[in-house]
Amino acid sequence: MPRVRKVAPVKKRSARKAPKILFKPFRKVASFLVKTAKFIGNKLSFLLKPFKTKPFRFIGRILAKVFFISYFKASYKELKLVTWPNRKQTIQLTFAVFVFAFSIGVVIALLDYGLNKLFEIILL
Repeated sequence: MPRVRKVAPVKKRSARKAPKILFKPFRKVASFLVKTAKFIGNKLSFLLKPFKTKPFRFIGRILAKVFFISYFKASYKELKLVTWPNRKQTIQLTFAVFVFAFSIGVVIALLDYGLNKLFEIILL
């Protein structure tokens, strides 16, 4: 089983937290940036009001269709649901592919050789 699709968990809407980053020094920076973005978003929300009018929303929808934004969003969500194989499974599956390709190649080579000999006997 190379990939298995997980069922998406139902998430409750809550306040956004700082993204989880592996390195501790970056966690503080990330949380600071998130807090700053929230503060600026709250204080400067009046700047976004003109962009919520019908003409701007229409232009946004057109641009989203031109640049396939919904496709990329859906693809990203789908990739997050995939369970990728571990190293051992990857090696086993790669080996299986090579064995299958080699065996099919041998069958085709034998079939080609046999048909070649058959046509030489019939035509010559």
